[in-house]
Amino acid sequence: MSQFLEYIKMALFNILSNKVRSLLTMLGIVIGISSVILIMALGNGAKESITEQLSTVGNGQVMILSMGNERITIEDLEYIQTHIEGVQAYLVTSMPDGTITTPKGSFTGYAYGCNENNYLFEQYSTLSNGHYFTKEDYDMGRMVCYLAEDDAIKLFGNTDVIGMPIDIEIHGKILSYTIVGLTSYINESNAISYDYENAPIYLNVPLSTLNQKLGLDAIQIQGYTDATLMLASDIDTQDTCNQIIRILESRHDCLGEDQFMFQSFNDILATINIVINMITLFIALVAAISLFVGGIGVMNIMLVSVTERTREIGIRKALGAKTRSIMLQFLLESGFITMVGGILGILIGLGGAYALSTIISMAMPDYAFTPSISLTVILITTLFSSTVGLFFGIYPARKAAKLSPIEALRRM
Repeated sequence: MSQFLEYIKMALFNILSNKVRSLLTMLGIVIGISSVILIMALGNGAKESITEQLSTVGNGQVMILSMGNERITIEDLEYIQTHIEGVQAYLVTSMPDGTITTPKGSFTGYAYGCNENNYLFEQYSTLSNGHYFTKEDYDMGRMVCYLAEDDAIKLFGNTDVIGMPIDIEIHGKILSYTIVGLTSYINESNAISYDYENAPIYLNVPLSTLNQKLGLDAIQIQGYTDATLMLASDIDTQDTCNQIIRILESRHDCLGEDQFMFQSFNDILATINIVINMITLFIALVAAISLFVGGIGVMNIMLVSVTERTREIGIRKALGAKTRSIMLQFLLESGFITMVGGILGILIGLGGAYALSTIISMAMPDYAFTPSISLTVILITTLFSSTVGLFFGIYPARKAAKLSPIEALRRM
């Protein structure tokens, strides 16, 4: 053990004896490690931020899709909600575009036709004034609507609009609604918020009235190509969705024909995370190429060091130093260089990640996020940098260790 400690002291002495050369040798390792750490920290931070924001919008939601001629009817959805535990609500929508006219002018907008459960699915907004339209409004075909406060300001110049009429022209037909409610966004400073200067205007209206006024009553009867369900958080999503598909196939007499499928929001989030992880990993691997370049630099400097210390090696071998002792000393030197370079790279990478995220937060507050990286990644990166040094230090170490004492002393 004491002999090993002596080798460590000798390795550190030789490194410190050539400070500038050692620092320049570390530079490639520092650049490689800091690049990898910076990219991983920013990538993981962005992924966590996006996942958190999206999960507040679609958590617990499942979309049921018609893949063939069969359609999903309101009766199907009511039956599913009644007979399957954990199905809390359903939503069917239609969104034709049109022109909204107010005393302030004409605006492009959408009539967002939906059923009375729509507010349960809008997890990014909340009611600020008035009320949502009710099931009675929906069933009775009342011409009522609600919209966002920002849209009300854009259309009327203020939010004192409850009870006011609003017209939207769609396909040459004018639909006149009465405003009964206003909503506001819970958190506008996130990745899904709109720039309200250019955001579209949405009037949330009963789908029943929209279909009736546009002559689309047949759709109400025949059914829809898709519907969204809200599931309880404490149920097995996969099993529940399989039950829903079986019920739909049974009701439409198409068992085993794959007429229906489902897609949960968690599946979408998982896909988004996979894409972000792949992009982050790809960029990190590209950045890691500089580690290879840095490793070659370590090998080059260690070869120079072997040449410079031929006399020292010859004397030590003449005095009985073993081949493995010489090899171990040079391996320790290359290992220390890359380990210190790795630590510096980690510190610079983390500092750079936080600096960049701060700049992004200041320049684009809506896209602010905090860098994130696990301790495991840091430990693996440190180990990897040391391994690079050992790998590229093997050849110079073997060359030094295999020098003949007589040949080495002859070069003095």
